[in-house]
This record gives sequence, C-alpha cells and structure tokens, in this order.
Amino acid sequence: MAIPTNIKTLLAGDVVEWARIEFKEMWNAETTLKSVCAFANDLDNWGGGYIVIGVRENEGQPVYPLEGIPVDKVDAYQKSILEKCKLIRPAYMPIVEVVDYKNKKFIVLWCPGGDSRPYSSPKTMAKDNKERIHYIRKMSSTVEPTDDEEKDLFSLANRIPFDDRVNHQAEISDLNITLIQNYLKEVKSSLYERSKTGDFVEVCSDMNIISNLPEYTKPKNVGLMFFSMEPDKFFPYTQIDVVQFPDGLGGNSIIEQTFKGPIQQQLRDALQYIRNTIITEKVVKHPERAEADRFFNYPFAAIEEALSNAVYHRAYDEREPIEVRVENDRIEILSFPGPDRSVTMEGLKSYRVSNRRYRNRRIGDFLKELHLTEGRNTGFKKILDALEANGSPKPEFETDEARTYFISRFYIHNGFKNRETYDISEKEPKRSQKGAEKELKKGTERKQAILNLIVETPTITQKQLMNELALTRKQIQTDIKELQEEGKLEREGSNRNGRWVIKNID
Repeated sequence: MAIPTNIKTLLAGDVVEWARIEFKEMWNAETTLKSVCAFANDLDNWGGGYIVIGVRENEGQPVYPLEGIPVDKVDAYQKSILEKCKLIRPAYMPIVEVVDYKNKKFIVLWCPGGDSRPYSSPKTMAKDNKERIHYIRKMSSTVEPTDDEEKDLFSLANRIPFDDRVNHQAEISDLNITLIQNYLKEVKSSLYERSKTGDFVEVCSDMNIISNLPEYTKPKNVGLMFFSMEPDKFFPYTQIDVVQFPDGLGGNSIIEQTFKGPIQQQLRDALQYIRNTIITEKVVKHPERAEADRFFNYPFAAIEEALSNAVYHRAYDEREPIEVRVENDRIEILSFPGPDRSVTMEGLKSYRVSNRRYRNRRIGDFLKELHLTEGRNTGFKKILDALEANGSPKPEFETDEARTYFISRFYIHNGFKNRETYDISEKEPKRSQKGAEKELKKGTERKQAILNLIVETPTITQKQLMNELALTRKQIQTDIKELQEEGKLEREGSNRNGRWVIKNID
C-alpha cells in the first residue's frame, strides 16, 4: 500500500504539522506501537499522523544526513509491524509503505484517526503485562491521558465525523479517476504512478476515501466532496455564492455568481473571480515625493484565508451555501453553522481563538496537502497581518449564542472613500493637451464608446472596458445599466461566460 503524500513532504514539515509526524531511528515495538495507538485515537481531530522509520530525530525534527533502514532489516520490520499492531484494541492497522529516498530505505506508517475510538495499546511488551493504556498525542509527544482527557476520548466513541462517514447512497463509480490523479500529481504522492495503471479501488482504499469492507465498497463523504464532479448531488447547496450589490443593499442592481463542483475547485474558482472582479489597487501620488502609496480595497490574502476557512469548517450536512456578500463598503463571508463552543464571544472580539476540535478533519487534511489552508489556529493571525500590511480597518467576526452561523466581515480601505486620491486602476489619468483624444466626460459619449468596443469584442468584460476607456467601475456599471434600460444592450449567458448583444441602434 502507499501513503497519500510523499516522504519529502513529511521531512520538510511544511504541509503536515510536526506534531503529526514522529521520526524513529529504528523499529521499536513498545514505543512505536504507543504512537500508532495515539494517532488512531486522534483526540484533537488532527487527522491522525505519520511515523517515519529510518530517521534520527532531534526535538521532533529530522537529523541530517538521513540514515535509512538497512536493507536486510526491511522485511523483518514489516513482519513485526504487522504482528505487533494486532495488539491494538479494537482492531486497527496503519497503512505501511516502504519508500526509497536518496538511495536509502524508509518505512512510513500512515495512521489516520480510527472509526472505533478509543484504542488501547499494551503498556509494555512483557509477556505478563496486562495493563493497557489509551495513549494520546500532546503536541509532538505520545503520552498517557489524564482522567479528563480519557473521558473526552470515550465521548468520541462511535462519533465518526460527517466527512469521514461512508455514503450509502453513492457508488464507487461516482468517484472520478481524473480528479484523483490530478490531486495525487499535485501533492507529489507516490500513488500517482500506480493510479495510472493500478486497480482503481485499491488506489481509493489507499487514500482512505472508501469503506474498507471488501464486500461493501462505498465512497466516503470526503471522497465525494473532492473527487466527484457533482458533490451537490449528495450534499445539496455545496457551493459558494458571490453576490455583489454595486448600488448598495437598496439598489436595483445585483450581480450573482455561483461556484459548484469539487470543493477545492469551487474554492479556487471563487477566489480567482474575487481577485479579478472585486479586488482593486489604488495608487496615490504625492507632489512632495517620488514614491507613491499603493494599497488595495481589500487585501486578497485576508479574503483568501477567510473563505478557505469557511470551506474547511462549514457543515456539509446543512443545506446552506457559503455566501460572499460584496457591498459598497464591506465584504461579508457567511457560512453555517458557527464555531465550536470552545470559541468564546470575547475571544472573537479580541481575535484570540484557540480551537482544536475541527469539524472536518479529513477535509482539512486534503486542503492542507493542496496548500489551501493550514489548520493550525493561524487563520486569524494571517488575516490580521494582511489587513495591517494593507492599512485596512480591523475585521469583525460574528456568531450567535447558539453558534448557528459565522460571519467574517471586512471593511473597505479608507483610501477608497477619498475621491481626491489618484487611482490608476479606476480613474482616468489626465491627458496631454496636444494630440490627446477628447475625454469621455459626458454620459452619451461614454455610452457610445462602450457600444463601439462591444461591437469589436462582444465578450469584453467590465474590467476590460474600465481599462480601455479609463473609467471607474461605477461609471461602466451605470452606463451599461442605462443602455439596457434604453433597450440598446442585452446580456446573453452568465456574467462569467456570456456575451453582449447590441439592439435597436439607429
């Protein structure tokens, strides 16, 4: 079997947290079995972990040069791993792979969080030992749980997270091999080569996205979310809606865009749409110095982090989409339900949040592998740092006492409220008097110029019109709206893929 990532990624520790990786110089049944048990218990819903045998460690990190495992010991280690892991109760077996790296042999144990927690392991390998411990992970250590931690562990028994449950309405054919291969190639997994020629069910089993019972092979929810072309077929309203109110909440103009498909793709598409159509840079020139001030209406990094977290933490068994609302002075990202109750109202207001009870641990694993989120309680800090670097106002995070929803609210940069500043992306620069074209100040002139460009390129976007005519977004939207009301312009197709049609021109 193969693990769903690669040893280079594990040794780097930049995708999988160090706390989820344990390095062992050699196979030692007594100590390593305890770590297998602890990862399987997955008390904090980290998604289990990895044990790499053949690597000496110092304070939890690999020591170079890497030593590897002697070739003559590889088979013996594998047999011992199989034998000793049978001592874990209830039955649990990690996924084991022998890998070659830099001309040396290593054994990697992938220990995903188990479905039948809590698990226990013998305290020692002595023949007369009868004591068993429900080992857990604390940071980068395997330890015996306190009484309270053991109670928490037992409360998790038979509580399989929604994303890790088997979907009885789906079939193995609902999983798309192309999507799976694209993912494996992107994360540089050794499974990629096997996926091109090997058995499809075995590949899915190695990725832990199907049930493990050979007589009942069904996809798990997480597999359908990432590797089904239409996840909303199984989880209605699994989508991201971007809704713009260019004239304010009371205006007549609303621009809606819906993103569906595999959740990693809809996240990427929605972020690309926001970057292209909503994020705007402003340049303010100063007569007393050569350097100009540059800032954005909203820092993209902050919006990216908040939307990625919404995809990570939403409940996919609730029939509510993620909604991004874009108003004149703010962006709000709304998802359902709200955070865990360990996140307090005071913590949200002071931006001090620490929560390890993630709702979707398997979704988090895949998103982290794709570098779309981190899941290390760093989201708030990344958002605050991006806003501060851009000079933007502080954000607001909102939920209710019942934790039924969560809103991330971002306010527009104050510089976009100042009409006297000079913006190269929105306002028309001053032209030289000699040889300059007539400026498009009058509405009729602007509208005719818009129609002329549409005749040449019916698929032209509003942003392209802004650049061609050196007009603001507001001017373009106003003129297009008036042209439509006058019956001179129509829109065919969606906002994203449609085209303009000119009508009734004298």
